Amino acid sequence: MQPKKIKFIGHVPSGSDFGIRTLSPKSDQRRIFLLSPANASGIRGKLLLKDTSHSPLADRLRDGGAPLGEIFTFISGLYCRGKLAYARAYADPPPGIPGVAVITASGGLVSPDRLLTLADLREIVAGRVDATESRYRIPLERDARLLCEHMGDHCQVVLLGSIATPKYVEPLLGVFGEKLMFPSEFVGRGDMSRGGLLLRSTRDQVQLKYVPVAGAVRNGARPAKLPKLGRSCVVIEPAEAPSLER
Repeated sequence: MQPKKIKFIGHVPSGSDFGIRTLSPKSDQRRIFLLSPANASGIRGKLLLKDTSHSPLADRLRDGGAPLGEIFTFISGLYCRGKLAYARAYADPPPGIPGVAVITASGGLVSPDRLLTLADLREIVAGRVDATESRYRIPLERDARLLCEHMGDHCQVVLLGSIATPKYVEPLLGVFGEKLMFPSEFVGRGDMSRGGLLLRSTRDQVQLKYVPVAGAVRNGARPAKLPKLGRSCVVIEPAEAPSLER
């Protein structure tokens, strides 16, 4: 019998299943990744959301839709690309549970593979990513609780996003408690450095060290600059379009 799939509600259509895959057990400890959103209020986000914008991606948004992961990678560049590659490489969820989900400003948790139209995109980015903002927090906590209820006792949730402020940590920690983890190597790093680190870890097939968010030191000195990526991992972005991650 196939395991029951989680169906998310609210801004996520009830018939969707964000990125669910069923794996045979690898270990007693399973792992799910939650990715922080791209900042749609930045230069590239505003460009994409304009009715008059014309590009291959903008045209697809108006005609059938495009995957959320691709959209956020366009907006955010290296950091989002690194998070997606890393999470897809190392996610090991329990059967019937999504292994990778993206936090959104007003749509809760959404699959990076979910197709969005321009109207869908405008809806899920319309809120403000702030722990005090109900339009952001209520759907996020709703989906996080649903995930927590179904993932069992032997599963960690790893946050790939900023851990220095309460915007992600506060609502997620209230739901997942000691199961909420983050890569300790993130401390002190900016967006671009984290993106490069994630791409290297994916390329080298070496996972980062995960530590509990609760009680952790989440601010620290900036670590040494990473060496340049090899050509196989280089992500070419326009010079005028830096990472716009929240």
